[in-house]
Amino acid sequence: MKPARWACFKRWCAGLAAAVLLPLAAAQAQALAPVAVEVQVSDAAQPAGLSADWEPAVRREDWARNHPGLAGGTAWYRVRFELPPHRAGSGSWALYMPYLYDGARLWLNGEPLAVIAQTNTELHVRWERPHLVTMPESLLRAGRNELLLRAVLTDPGGLQLRRLEIGPIEDLLPVYDRRLFVVRTMPQATVATCLVVGLFVLFVWWRRRAEVLYGLFGLGAVLWSVRTLTFVIEVMPAAWWPWWRAVYHSATGGFVVVLALFAMRFAGVHAPRLARALAIYWAIGPIAMLASGGRLDSQVGLIWTGGMIPIGLSIIGFTTLAWWRQRSASSLALLLAVAAAVLAGIHDYVVAWNGAAYMPALLRDWMGHRIFLLHHAANALLLVMVSILTLRFVQALDNAEDLNRELDSRVAAREIELEKGQAALMRLERERAGADERQRIMQDLHDGLGSQLFVALSRVEQGRAAPGQLAQWLRECIADMRLTFEVVAPEPEPLASVLSNFRFRWATLLQEAGLRSHWHVDLPPGLPEPSPSAVLQMLRIVQEALTNVLKHAAASEVQVRAGVDDGRIVLSIRDDGRGLPPGETPAGARGLGGMRQRATRMGGALTIESTRGATCVTLRIPL
Repeated sequence: MKPARWACFKRWCAGLAAAVLLPLAAAQAQALAPVAVEVQVSDAAQPAGLSADWEPAVRREDWARNHPGLAGGTAWYRVRFELPPHRAGSGSWALYMPYLYDGARLWLNGEPLAVIAQTNTELHVRWERPHLVTMPESLLRAGRNELLLRAVLTDPGGLQLRRLEIGPIEDLLPVYDRRLFVVRTMPQATVATCLVVGLFVLFVWWRRRAEVLYGLFGLGAVLWSVRTLTFVIEVMPAAWWPWWRAVYHSATGGFVVVLALFAMRFAGVHAPRLARALAIYWAIGPIAMLASGGRLDSQVGLIWTGGMIPIGLSIIGFTTLAWWRQRSASSLALLLAVAAAVLAGIHDYVVAWNGAAYMPALLRDWMGHRIFLLHHAANALLLVMVSILTLRFVQALDNAEDLNRELDSRVAAREIELEKGQAALMRLERERAGADERQRIMQDLHDGLGSQLFVALSRVEQGRAAPGQLAQWLRECIADMRLTFEVVAPEPEPLASVLSNFRFRWATLLQEAGLRSHWHVDLPPGLPEPSPSAVLQMLRIVQEALTNVLKHAAASEVQVRAGVDDGRIVLSIRDDGRGLPPGETPAGARGLGGMRQRATRMGGALTIESTRGATCVTLRIPL
């Protein structure tokens, strides 16, 4: 870049800092500037132990050169300021220090003013908050005033206090409140918010392992919550300090590495070796901290943390690739948020490691306020990331709803088709059932009433009908027809009632034939009723058995029983006749064969037991 353009760029940066950044830290014009700041190295515990040898305090970045190896030593600073006479007694005054990480003890005009806790053998102190110390009017005097500050230094560069301001408390309090909100309140809110959101998103990822972006974001949010604790936890046991710094570096490096993996996944970049290399680099800093017992804290912060800058630049590259491929608003927002976070990280690195000497004058003055920007830029980045994931989640829900609506429409159309098919099947079933019923009735009429009429007609035509026999045949035909009508009526009667009617007709026929009949019907109430066709088949079998008794048995007595045994309806017809002729098996008789066929069609069984002097026909039908 040409010198003229570089100078223009520096002026532009300085103007931006003056317009945007400095109002966050600068006090109003009423604050007094110190007349002189002097320093001496002394282990004295009280001002009385100090020597008269003071030297001007130099810039902080030059302190290590003038006083090498000062870390762990004690330094006294003397600050002189002029209090205007007309302001004496006009109100409360205060000392404002934007940062004083190691703490200190303060005296005003030789009298103790305040004690800000310092690191000792039991506690380690790291104050991130600003300090506002009220200066009692009784200790102030018009004209020259002297403020003494005693600090035990843990930084080899000297006291980390680039500026202090003295003025009316009503002028300094707003500045103090603004900085306290930025460096203390906002990190507290960040810790709680990132922890809750991170754990929630990790739970979502745990239930949906394929959503890797959710897992990476959740892990990054939790790590950032842990890292931000450095602005919240300011005092801890000294023995814990190395471990806490290892946790801090692990959380910081882990956040950067997880962010890089997120950007790679978001851009569709698959690089397992690079991911493993990032994980290994992540582990180097915390391991070095623990292995050294915390002695390498400065080296890890300077060298290892500096190595995170190239990783941050690579994240910008990945998000740029994602935007180039997707050309979406979300990818552009992620790119801008990542760029802002990386620039904020570089800014914080320069502030933490004294790179202000290479900055323009106004930026150098801004960096003297030591306001770290990364945890604010990272919050904005996490907000952009969670917004992207939320949009993806909402889009997934919308897609699922669209799919459900499409499936519902398809299911509704298929239900209509199934209903039409079911209606057609039911219509065909009714037609088939009607055809079967007609066929059965036709067969029953043919086998029963039709055969009897045919036999009667043949005998009449052949002149073999005895007087009165034709009337008997016709009565039998009418009884058979009535039996059929009763069984297949639109409102069929229970089996017990049908058997009662059947008994009424056949008891008369048996009596006229000279046979005594005994009927025993024991059907329990609530018995599942057989279908009308089954009832008709059962009665046909009983009718055929009784007809055989009348024609062939030469019996004097017949017993008819109906009951239930072992889940089956049992009908039995027993006579005391001569039994079946010798050599004729039950299966061979044509009438008995028809009875067996009827029983088989009902899923039942027919057994015939015949001995000399008795025959028993038993029908068993499952309920």
